[in-house]
Amino acid sequence: MYRPLETHSRYVGLALAVVSGILLALSFPRFGHPVLAWVSLVPLLMAVTRAQSVSTAFWLGLTTGVTHFALTVYWIPQVMTEYGGLSYITAWLVHFLLLAYLALFPALFAVGIRFAICRFGLVGLYAAPAIWVTTELGRIHLFTGFPWELLGYSQTPVLVVAQLASVVGVLGLSALVVLVNVTFVFAPLATFSLRWRAVGVTTAIIGGTVIFGVWRLHSGELLEHGTPLRVAMVQGNIAQHDKWNPMSADRILSTYIKLTREAVSEGARLVVWPEAATPFAFQSDPLGTASILNVARDTGAHLLFGTTEIVRDGGQSYYNAAVMVDDTGGTAGTYRKHHLVPFGEYVPLRRALFFVSPLVETVGDFSKGPGPRVLMMDEQPVSAAICYEIIYPELVRGFVTRGSRLLTTVTNDAWYGRSAAPYQHFQQATMRAIEQGRFLVRAANTGISGV
Repeated sequence: MYRPLETHSRYVGLALAVVSGILLALSFPRFGHPVLAWVSLVPLLMAVTRAQSVSTAFWLGLTTGVTHFALTVYWIPQVMTEYGGLSYITAWLVHFLLLAYLALFPALFAVGIRFAICRFGLVGLYAAPAIWVTTELGRIHLFTGFPWELLGYSQTPVLVVAQLASVVGVLGLSALVVLVNVTFVFAPLATFSLRWRAVGVTTAIIGGTVIFGVWRLHSGELLEHGTPLRVAMVQGNIAQHDKWNPMSADRILSTYIKLTREAVSEGARLVVWPEAATPFAFQSDPLGTASILNVARDTGAHLLFGTTEIVRDGGQSYYNAAVMVDDTGGTAGTYRKHHLVPFGEYVPLRRALFFVSPLVETVGDFSKGPGPRVLMMDEQPVSAAICYEIIYPELVRGFVTRGSRLLTTVTNDAWYGRSAAPYQHFQQATMRAIEQGRFLVRAANTGISGV
């Protein structure tokens, strides 16, 4: 039975909301630990159960959201000032607008919990997993989406738990984490019989998850079947301010070619370069393009690399692309990036956001590719998600349903410097491999490359 709870003071409620925001942020790398995710929503839920109005619940959720995202994506203003040409004040204004937008989702979560409690009593707390996942779906899809570090990603390092994503995806992991948070809040407030029923069911679900995870990790099926392939990733560590400097072009290209030859001499059959690895648009620089084709022909290896592609067809379109070159030196296929980065590869709502005009001039406009497409390597389908695209589960699933046997992602994390962003980005790429049951090869310009 639900018993009305004493109301917190406004300041206690806000303090609890802030604590939840801090715990959420500390559930992710580089500074956090996945165990904190299992209690991260407890303070917010405690405050919402005592909220006396929908508006109070909204502000509690908004406070949690602002705190969480301010501490998680704190690196964005530096990117906009250092590489986007914005002033310090303008960059922080844009960042504040982004934080306000992202914080709306935890706010809507808190409102949903409040309505559920009013309708069903304390048991309404168990609507929380469904409500949270709904808000994460909103983050994935609304206004092109920004699904950075969904709650389920926090469990990526906990491999026995993370295997559940192969069945229910990262959103299912989010629901599991929220379920445990709810039980921590519900159990002390419920009657004896409801308390132990809730604890028992939650424990059984966690136990089943761990058993499944242990079985999947030890089954070996994913490692015993398929065609062996030796893959190398080339990480050039090219500083962002050098990437498009004409004076550095020869040095950059020679770096990648030298490292490629070394990798092939050690047995690599596929060599992956990072996003925008070529200091020119592929096929627009005859000498540079010939050098790349020649190294593939000379070494007998396949190359997969990120580049800019310019298409002149009744106009001029720019694409962020990945190109596969086969072992004969021929172009085997091109994938054009589908999910573009807002304020990185295009500027949404340009007229409304007139104050970001320096960013508009710096970024320009990339065109959007048609969607998932596989590239062929010796008649084997391979996919190449570009940078930010790897955080979209449906896009990567689209590669697999089109036959991709090997997932790759090429990225340039030089934008992020030594912040937590490269670690967060790598964590999300790792989840795609778990979900899809495929090896994933990640080549980064700086940051973390790996398999």
